[in-house]
Amino acid sequence: MKKILLSILAVILLIEEWLWDLLSSLGHFLAALLGLAKFENWLTQTTPKQALFAISIPIIIVTPINLIAFWLLAHGLILQGIALEIVAKLLGTLFIARFFTLTKSQLLTFTLINKVYTTITTWLHWAHDKIRETAVYQWVKQFKIAAKAKLAAWFKK
Repeated sequence: MKKILLSILAVILLIEEWLWDLLSSLGHFLAALLGLAKFENWLTQTTPKQALFAISIPIIIVTPINLIAFWLLAHGLILQGIALEIVAKLLGTLFIARFFTLTKSQLLTFTLINKVYTTITTWLHWAHDKIRETAVYQWVKQFKIAAKAKLAAWFKK
């Protein structure tokens, strides 16, 4: 049972890593496309209170989307609700992760945020180490590397 659970978690971890990489790349692309270099530079130099306010903006923007998704689900529009929730999660991850990356040093000056961040990252490192040991993770990781190489070669042509 333990191997099955770790295998499922390994696949989820790989999907999460793939989505994180994809959304990080998309965030960099959108920032360049929209000319947000000055804004991002400003974010990296904000005070801790400004950083806390700044990271709350994407949270405030995504929350109504989540509420609409739940409303759709409650009214029987299952596919639409799930689709909107997926969009909300992707947008939330994209923007909150980008803002957190740019303001991390300021945000970690808050004791509570620092303790939560440290606790979560410690647990995640432990979980990642356990999952990386599984055969499923190793196989999927090799598949991902090969797929990226083939895709890169295809785009070079």
